[in-house]
Amino acid sequence: MAAAKDLKTPLLPSSDDQRRLSQPPSDADHQLHNPQLILDVIDHLDPSASSNHETPTNECSISINTQLDFDENPYGFIGSTGFEVPGSTTVDPFRNHTPKIEGVYELVKLLICAPIALARLVLFAFCLAIGYLATKFALSGWKDKQNPMPKWRCRVMWITRLCTRGILFSFGYHWIQRKGKPAPREIAPIIVSNHVSYIDPIFFFYELFPTIVASESHDSMPFVGTIIRAMQVIYVDRFSQQSRKNAVNEIKRKASSDRFPRLLLFPEGTTTNGRLLISFQHGAFIPGYPIQPVVVRYPHVHFDQSWGHISLATLMFRMFTQFHNFMEVEYLPIVSPSEHHKESAVRFAEKTGRAMARSLNVVQTSHSFLDYLLLSKAADSGHENPSLFVVEMAKIQQLFHLSSSDALDLLDRFLAMNPDSSGNVKIQDFLRVLRLKRCGLSEKMFEFIDVGRNGKIIFKEFLVASAHLLNQPLFQQACEMAFTESDINQDHYISEQEFGASLMPAMGSLSTDEIDGLFNLFDEDDDGRISKGDFVNCLRKNPLLIALFSPHFMNKDLDQNAAAGYLEEIV
Repeated sequence: MAAAKDLKTPLLPSSDDQRRLSQPPSDADHQLHNPQLILDVIDHLDPSASSNHETPTNECSISINTQLDFDENPYGFIGSTGFEVPGSTTVDPFRNHTPKIEGVYELVKLLICAPIALARLVLFAFCLAIGYLATKFALSGWKDKQNPMPKWRCRVMWITRLCTRGILFSFGYHWIQRKGKPAPREIAPIIVSNHVSYIDPIFFFYELFPTIVASESHDSMPFVGTIIRAMQVIYVDRFSQQSRKNAVNEIKRKASSDRFPRLLLFPEGTTTNGRLLISFQHGAFIPGYPIQPVVVRYPHVHFDQSWGHISLATLMFRMFTQFHNFMEVEYLPIVSPSEHHKESAVRFAEKTGRAMARSLNVVQTSHSFLDYLLLSKAADSGHENPSLFVVEMAKIQQLFHLSSSDALDLLDRFLAMNPDSSGNVKIQDFLRVLRLKRCGLSEKMFEFIDVGRNGKIIFKEFLVASAHLLNQPLFQQACEMAFTESDINQDHYISEQEFGASLMPAMGSLSTDEIDGLFNLFDEDDDGRISKGDFVNCLRKNPLLIALFSPHFMNKDLDQNAAAGYLEEIV
């Protein structure tokens, strides 16, 4: 089956193979083998040349023999030889370890600190109001945002910076331990830091007043949006490639001029619990300027101050009711790209990550912001253990080029299968969501995913299996050909009757309800017929269902040039 992945491998069966397949099988053959789906791959050779090893032509196609068997792999016809699930840690980097008030000490402290908390709340509101008004005044009438903020406006912003120190004090950060010093801006124009709490940017605003890179959604936040605009924020939509490209260009432009403040980025892209580093985004490293890493720690015994999977209101309340909250900030030596050769952003980020992990005495994993989105979606669904759906998405996206939206859609599908408290799904729930009847093919589809061979599947297996199929170079072409073959009367739409007839070779006889269920799944716009767009979109959302149309590829050709072009696009 390895040959199926090679786009230059011969793709048509030889004359000897065709002669062999045309002979009826013997009784012994029936006893030893079930009918099977065989993918023969060979070039268009002259029959007489097949045994003489002559140089093949460049023309190639794929042909599938007429013996159908799902004993091995129901997806071999698109080049799949199976997949492996990447290993991962069992650590949840977003877990706050003290989400609830527990123990006698914490309860007593809460009662003692309640009056103090009220005073802190008043101080917080006062500092926020004064800082907000000062920022509004500094921004009033300023329209030339492409150039640095005028000096007199920066002096006004000192009022806001002092107010942020008051806000830190109100949260219980009466003193903050520092180690090392910020490097001069002209030596290291970019600072990167790990991201543990919403306290991090408040501290850096007071300490450095840098330009930050932030999500576009922050602009509409009350008070916060106004204050970060004064920092000449660079907005980015992390799900838009063009937005990310524009942000990198802005980082380059502002880092190259000493007239702008230094830039601060949190390359992890989200907050963690500080017990490890997660994968870095590369926006800070692409410009190639020297970077000063900074690590932030929040030592604690009874109260975890990290903004993991915990609400902001709960975290603020807990901070207000502590005697004191500890914070340590360490400025590390500058990390520069290699002088001997142009270092890639990936290697530069890895080198910086190692320096920060070494200082924090932690490891760096392949988790990403998308893992946090998966965790949040699982928690919102009511699952009792959402940490099971954290799968180190940076590694999976690197291997399979899976988009964030596709990953979230696949989680929706998996959650609909009602995974148990251990995150396992049984075959009956798998079939229910994909609207399949139990038969030889559907069982083999489930076994294809069940890498652990325990009769159950977990989300990571389901995700990687789906991503693996989407990543096959022949997948898109197979979807289009399956539509063409199912459109029996060639009117560019598939009726329910045509759809039922199209499924019968793979699934056998189906009841009206079984056909109707699958038809409604494919008919995305509910107009009573399946367009090509409906068909392909459904298969992209449910790539496992491509196996239902495998009989249509018997003795059919798939254009390898198109497949090669598709492969170049995804790579």
